[in-house]
Amino acid sequence: MIRPETKPRFPVSAGILFGLGLGGFFDGIVLHQILQWHHMVTSAGYPANSVNNLEINTLLDGLFHASTYIFVVLGLMMLWRTAHRSHLWWSGKMLVGTVLMGFGIFNLVEGIIDHQILGIHHVNETVSREQWIYWDIGFLSWGAAMLVGGWMLYTSGKKESHDEPA
Repeated sequence: MIRPETKPRFPVSAGILFGLGLGGFFDGIVLHQILQWHHMVTSAGYPANSVNNLEINTLLDGLFHASTYIFVVLGLMMLWRTAHRSHLWWSGKMLVGTVLMGFGIFNLVEGIIDHQILGIHHVNETVSREQWIYWDIGFLSWGAAMLVGGWMLYTSGKKESHDEPA
């Protein structure tokens, strides 16, 4: 019998870190680069209307991507360490659920802080300014839905998983 304090557990924080990183990659790659709806500080005095402003935004977008990369690497390291220390079966729902939770947390935190509190950029700055709030609310709603859906998937998977090694 394994003592309760050493019982292997699914590394929830690893999944959340993966989700934070993937949420940041989605935001940066899809919204910043492919759709070009906004960059890091386009609403904070550096609109994408000059080479100098684009250089500043590109640098900050790159630093943002570097931080999301760090989240993914940390999540991978935590998952790897846990997998090598214990033998237990995890439902795939637990990993997908925690990744969705992390993705949702990213959207909520980034949407509240950067879009609403600091106002350094908004989700879609290619539409009229009056419509920005609707895109921002959609982004927050999407984040909340992923967080709740991820939690539901995680708890469903937790019921299917074995708590102790075979």
